[in-house]
Amino acid sequence: MDCIYLPGQRYYGYTGALPEEQILGQWFQVDLKLWLDLEPAIQTDDLNQALDYRDVIAQIRYLFTSQRFTLVETLAGEIAALGLGFPQVQAVEVHLTKLAPPIPDYTGQITIQICRNRTAPPQA
Repeated sequence: MDCIYLPGQRYYGYTGALPEEQILGQWFQVDLKLWLDLEPAIQTDDLNQALDYRDVIAQIRYLFTSQRFTLVETLAGEIAALGLGFPQVQAVEVHLTKLAPPIPDYTGQITIQICRNRTAPPQA
């Protein structure tokens, strides 16, 4: 299985359990891996046979600008579902990082990792 890796995406969003996070917002980073078969694109050199990652990025950007969540886990799950929404994607790995979590005396980051696979349809 091949992988498209889209690291270092930064988005401003309004996700967090504290009221200030819902009002003021904050920066997040998304590192996304999408597993799929790249052979059709490799063989044809045709964008129509590939996953256009510009579409993936646009949908993630829209998610950050159009929705608010209380939990970072929920946002990470939505990004994973978005990735699996592309039919050629078989698995996703999302690392969603809150770059400056509002935790007293804490200067680190928090990252949620979500891994999801497309479920095979039941066998008849």
